[in-house]
Amino acid sequence: MPRLASSSDADTEAYGYDLPRHLIAEHPLPERDASRLLVLRRDERKGEPAFEDRRFPDLLEHLDPGDALVVNDSRVFPARLVGRKPTGAAAEILLLRPIDSDAHRWEALVRPGQKLKPGRVVEVAEGLSVRIEASREGGREVLLETADDPWTAIERHGLVPLPPYIRRESTEADRERYQTVYAAHRGSVAAPTAGLHLTEELLESVRRRGVRVVPITLHVGPGTFRPVEAPRLEEHRLEAERHAVSPESAGTLNEVRSEGGRVVAVGTTVVRVLEATVRENGVFEAGSGETDLFIHPPFRFRAVDRLLTNFHLPQSTLLMLVAAFAGRERVLGAYRHAVAERYRFYSYGDAMLVL
Repeated sequence: MPRLASSSDADTEAYGYDLPRHLIAEHPLPERDASRLLVLRRDERKGEPAFEDRRFPDLLEHLDPGDALVVNDSRVFPARLVGRKPTGAAAEILLLRPIDSDAHRWEALVRPGQKLKPGRVVEVAEGLSVRIEASREGGREVLLETADDPWTAIERHGLVPLPPYIRRESTEADRERYQTVYAAHRGSVAAPTAGLHLTEELLESVRRRGVRVVPITLHVGPGTFRPVEAPRLEEHRLEAERHAVSPESAGTLNEVRSEGGRVVAVGTTVVRVLEATVRENGVFEAGSGETDLFIHPPFRFRAVDRLLTNFHLPQSTLLMLVAAFAGRERVLGAYRHAVAERYRFYSYGDAMLVL
């Protein structure tokens, strides 16, 4: 029977917590797997602490032969185009997703929004300009005007769209570090950050342990950063994001389940895809499409057994997903411990493993 949400679980304000600004990680650590790992147990065992302070490579201790480690192989593209209006004033375009097959027309967010009306042009660089074509709900439709292939121009002139809580400009180093080592399919404007800790060497150790590394895809949109502003969770609507599960990945997950293995999700994006596509009987289905699944208490999980995740913003849909998986009070208790122990928070911060 699904667990019922308490009145507090259903209130947006119940997912707040205090975080000193200096604990927000502005830069990645020199080594990907050098981060800390807070291990949180959902089933508190007698005589054992509810959480432990570990190092990220200790993740291996919590993976058994026959398990599946599921990763999101979406690739972040340099979606932020900075340029100038004909007046010389600064302007910015955040590309979200292509509308046509050749990537000339895009859904986008623009700034300053009030002044970039249809018909205006933003000069990004020599040979690349962006024409505002039409207003759309929550943004604009824009046309890339370039003699190059649009993707070539984006890769050459675009900037990595770092989250707004990182208060610095992106650098060339962010092109590599704000990207997982297994990123394959471009389409995200934000990294699936739990995977940023994984290295090729650590993944090889995972495989040698008899754990199968299974890729799925979810292209992360800007909604991942937006707080829930409605007072009650059921009033919030999540933006739809594109996803894909290959026949090979679905088949592997079904084998793992049939043989008694556990499904360990690397990040909330993986959880959303798996829970959106699994059947009622627990069978994983291949396919592609969009999902706007908003996971919050109460939610009955059918696909995921364990969760590796980063620390998330207060009152965010990501924190609410983790709370649905492990319990709101337990998760917020772990966050208070992480603050007291000076863990590093958010995209370039430390990680938490929920058992």
